[in-house]
Amino acid sequence: MSSSEVTKNDRAWAQLFAKYNILKNTEQNGYFEITSAQINDFREARLMTKFDHKINLPRLFTENNLAILPVTRGRYIISHFEAYKDFEPSDDEITRISLPEHIESIDYENITSESTAINCAYVSGILADFLEDKELIPTVSGRMSSGTFSFNIRNTSINSNVTVNVVNSQIEIDGGYEGVDRLSLIEAKNYISDDFLIRQLYYPYRLWSNKLAKKITPVFMVYSNGVFTLYEYDFHDKYNYNSLFMKKQKKYSIDPLEISLNDIISVLNRVKVVEEPAVPFPQADNFKRVINLCELLIQGAMTKDEITLNYAFDPRQTNYYTDAGRYLGLIDKQRDNGKIVFSLSEQGQRIVRSKYKARQLRLVEAVLKHRVFNETLRLYLKRDEMPRVSDIVEIMKKYGLYKVKADSTFRRRASTVVSWISWILELQK
Repeated sequence: MSSSEVTKNDRAWAQLFAKYNILKNTEQNGYFEITSAQINDFREARLMTKFDHKINLPRLFTENNLAILPVTRGRYIISHFEAYKDFEPSDDEITRISLPEHIESIDYENITSESTAINCAYVSGILADFLEDKELIPTVSGRMSSGTFSFNIRNTSINSNVTVNVVNSQIEIDGGYEGVDRLSLIEAKNYISDDFLIRQLYYPYRLWSNKLAKKITPVFMVYSNGVFTLYEYDFHDKYNYNSLFMKKQKKYSIDPLEISLNDIISVLNRVKVVEEPAVPFPQADNFKRVINLCELLIQGAMTKDEITLNYAFDPRQTNYYTDAGRYLGLIDKQRDNGKIVFSLSEQGQRIVRSKYKARQLRLVEAVLKHRVFNETLRLYLKRDEMPRVSDIVEIMKKYGLYKVKADSTFRRRASTVVSWISWILELQK
């Protein structure tokens, strides 16, 4: 990892590891406890301990297979914990739901926060359908104390479980909905990721399992670009952190407007192509995450470190996806008080604030105004199959891409072309 890819958290944790000899203590004792006060000496603890995804972990944690968990208010434990779980592959089928006609205060086509996404999922009936309970009532949410409990968690260094004791750690519940037979606790995110921190479901689950006789159901909800993806989980063993398993998963959309192949072809035929910009050609295969990054930036400008910290990116991916947004004219890169910051361009703001169908077709237009993507889609429509990588490379070489010279680089970039064209074609579903 180059020095430019070292984050502020990496630097601060390197100082903490050196000062307290954390690696040696962890190997000798099996864990190391650290306080917020100790962390604050180098950087704000709130920023230094919030790692919702494995990719957000500081470099020293990743290199040594470490994770950090809160055990009291202001005290944390570091060890070789298996603290994260990958999301299972999601079903592509989307269930359409209508918002009640009398609801005017929620603009379901312009959801920019997790709280609004949960409210929308509730009033539209998404939660009732997914949880198969029409009697749901919102009852608990916000920050609260975890109470006192112990649990077993897998230590990857010794390949065995160890015990962790929690005493009044702070937790936050995004939404709690109670029905006749159970209380469902919702953890919501408005961005896409590959995994999640089990603690976000487990600590609230243990708190309310100790309080209620009813069944407690942990639910993870991801909202992005008009789609609600819900995962219902349970624990085989209440006392085992790693016994989490998925019971079911389902996708929903409130938007009733369909996009047809004719809509896409209409954009292809009317779009005006532009010259290649002096920006790296995209190396960002997941176009949904390009969109999701724009949704994140609609809330305000962010530095590279802030994007890396708040999103499921490592520093290199932050570079790739911000460059992809800049290539499309959706994201601006500027210097502010000596720091490089990223913000949505005027075009990006117009697109993200658009209604669902208009948003997708304007994104299609932003892609197809670039000749490589334009010609690749035309070749696909002509052959009725995705062009070979060699064909795409040949198209790319015609237009002198910015700082792309080697054949191996052309082939890597071709995978992004295939992915983005596939995203456009999948809009017909």
